[in-house]
Amino acid sequence: MTTTRGGVFSALSRTDSPRRETLRAELARSKAGGRRAGLKPKLVLASASPRRLTLLSQAGIEPDALRPSSADETPNKGEMPRALATRLARTKALDGRDAIANDKDIADAYVLAADTVVAVGRRILVKPRFVEEAYAALRLLSGRSHRVLTALCLVTPDDRVRLKIVDTRVRFKRLSAEEIEAYIASREWRGKAGGYAVQGLAGCFVQKISGSYTNVVGLPLTEAVSMLMGEGFPIHFNWLKLADMDPE
Repeated sequence: MTTTRGGVFSALSRTDSPRRETLRAELARSKAGGRRAGLKPKLVLASASPRRLTLLSQAGIEPDALRPSSADETPNKGEMPRALATRLARTKALDGRDAIANDKDIADAYVLAADTVVAVGRRILVKPRFVEEAYAALRLLSGRSHRVLTALCLVTPDDRVRLKIVDTRVRFKRLSAEEIEAYIASREWRGKAGGYAVQGLAGCFVQKISGSYTNVVGLPLTEAVSMLMGEGFPIHFNWLKLADMDPE
């Protein structure tokens, strides 16, 4: 008898009742297919990177909101560079999607995320936190080639997930101790994958790039634009507006 009463009590006290549907899910089920009829679709960037914002602006794209993720970027034990970039991009995109799920202004927005990983062979060079880590990264990159991989993840208004990874090879010239020390002193390395920013002072270290330059900056622009266009986001909308503003 005691067992029965305990079982009944457990069943009554469980909190696994159906969760309320989010506004995003409701809009996705609507006849507009998750998009508000007559309104331009919106875009949320799941990042606060000024470099990614600048690159999107170069393509005439201005996100309607930023929802950066606080995901832990530490690689899992034995995780390969490509797998890490893909996992983090997906995590950041889904975090951004969840952050807007009940926001009446942007609940049905596209969500774009990216994650960039620098690797020498299988070795991942994380964003250095200390001078010693930045110095070690530049010593490793000196006089050799490395890979920059950026994973893109796009979540559509009806929650379809699109993933793409772009791989670029970069070769550095041989760096002197003086060059490394001067670059470290510039503090430009802070918060940068691999400990350098190709669009900054470190551009003079690069001997050769095979692949997308914008990928090395942090967002492969050709692929990002193609991904958005392929899912129906009106990339050229702002281009037409710019033409209207041109006084000739």
